[in-house]
Amino acid sequence: MRHAVITAGSKGLGKKVTEAFLNDGYSVTVTYFSDEQAIKERKEEWKDYLDRVLFVKGDICDKQFINEIVSKTMENFGRVDCLINNAGPYLFNRKKLADYTDEEWEYLLYGNLHSVFYLLKQIIPIMRKQKYGRIINYGFQGANSASGWIYRSAFSAAKVGLVSLTKTIAYEEAENGITSNMICPGDIFGDMKEANQSEASKDGKGLAPVGRSGTGEDIARMVQFLCREESDFITGDIFEVTGGLDVINKYRHIPLS
Repeated sequence: MRHAVITAGSKGLGKKVTEAFLNDGYSVTVTYFSDEQAIKERKEEWKDYLDRVLFVKGDICDKQFINEIVSKTMENFGRVDCLINNAGPYLFNRKKLADYTDEEWEYLLYGNLHSVFYLLKQIIPIMRKQKYGRIINYGFQGANSASGWIYRSAFSAAKVGLVSLTKTIAYEEAENGITSNMICPGDIFGDMKEANQSEASKDGKGLAPVGRSGTGEDIARMVQFLCREESDFITGDIFEVTGGLDVINKYRHIPLS
């Protein structure tokens, strides 16, 4: 049985990705930060799959927690075939670079870039032994060309760094049957993170040119495709899943006040 590690996999986009893997017959390690109510709900929703799900609680910015993710996964399932780096802190308040606190900057860089390094450092050797692995990171539209993102300097800097890391791992680990790719979701808000395509089509709202909001199912479908065994020729690539929406430029001329 193939196994996937999905950080922040209990709600939002991560929930839909987790469900996709469970439906595909995988066992899954799901990390979460603190929302016990969400875990209670997932245990009820996924009650038919609980023998294949491991929930691990902690902060993705804590190296000890990252060690725990890997050790508990190997103890329970003995392998890691897919690593989905879904977790990553985000600062919702718009502010310019000079207005960030040191703590905000360091937390965003650590949570979105450094934590991926520490997970990869432990999981890549496991995948090498298996001669198989699929790594998926998340970015933002324009990350591949290092676009500036006004009021999102720390987040964008971390994700642009992750673009290079994603490609480097692809080059370094191709000989070991490991692929590494990035998905850049468009604007997917609120309930749409846990919605599917048909629900979004009925809703008929959203700014994307395709005429509907993006959904968690759209992202999960892309993750599934890239994690297939048959997708071994796709590596080192950055995929934007935005419905044709220019995510960054819509904020470019919005003042802070």
